[in-house]
Amino acid sequence: MKAFLDDHFGESVDNVELLGAGDWSRAFSFDHGGRGLVARFGKYREDFEMDKLAMAFERPGLPVPRVLDIGPAFGESFAISERHVGRFLDSIGPDESDQLAPEVLRLLDALREVPVDQNLSARWPGDEPHLSWRDWLTTSVEDDGNERVGGWRKELAKAPEIEAVYVRSLREMLALVADVPATLHVVHRDLLNRNVLVDDKCEVTAVYDWGCSVFGDYLFDVAWFTFWAPWMKGVGRLDMGRLVRSHLREIDVDVTNFDERLRCYELQIGAEHLGYQTVMNDPAERIKVAARLDEVLSREV
Repeated sequence: MKAFLDDHFGESVDNVELLGAGDWSRAFSFDHGGRGLVARFGKYREDFEMDKLAMAFERPGLPVPRVLDIGPAFGESFAISERHVGRFLDSIGPDESDQLAPEVLRLLDALREVPVDQNLSARWPGDEPHLSWRDWLTTSVEDDGNERVGGWRKELAKAPEIEAVYVRSLREMLALVADVPATLHVVHRDLLNRNVLVDDKCEVTAVYDWGCSVFGDYLFDVAWFTFWAPWMKGVGRLDMGRLVRSHLREIDVDVTNFDERLRCYELQIGAEHLGYQTVMNDPAERIKVAARLDEVLSREV
């Protein structure tokens, strides 16, 4: 890796270290020209392109690392960006939850306040086919056979009990779609999974990995926290639904159909991830997601 970076910059870089690897890319930190940088390598260049476009969303409370270069590498693609420091939001402990709450609200407010052209497709940056937010929701839980995560539906059917949870979730989610607003906001759609950094005061220092982002209802990112709460010690201790609803009322933001919207999005998240964990061949995690979905289905609205 160092040889590639040396060749790219035309001079030696220092302190190359593996930061981590996810399902779609791996990241290395390094130093060059007196500043800290990050090089990421992965199969899907479009994810890096979305990170670059997301720089336009940056504002107080929403720091987005600058992408400096994108290109081919090792038969895949690479991106080089500025390095922000901090610890993962996922790693925050329960003893820091009270400190974390206002910072998460500030992040969610910043995302909601990014101006979005209401004529755009929910699926960005491309708009073929052009989808409304409601259309995106209904199609997002289908197996469309795409290269990255397609081909899961037949495999899911081989686990009848889990498939039954998927079918129930899908039925109820589709019944709730009519209650969601058509207005578009920036939705990151993956604010956990090591994609947000915070400092020792729990203030957000970076939001990256925008490859899953869409334009839709800002409450979807709230549902991301509420659905995955059992997996996260610090975030899990926050009653994010109650916290956000109270906050939005305080700042005079409309919360019409709040419970129905949140439930719709939790069901979407769970149903989509049953397919995802099937593709990833992670039966243990798929069982946990199915159990969490069952909890959502059992909860009264």
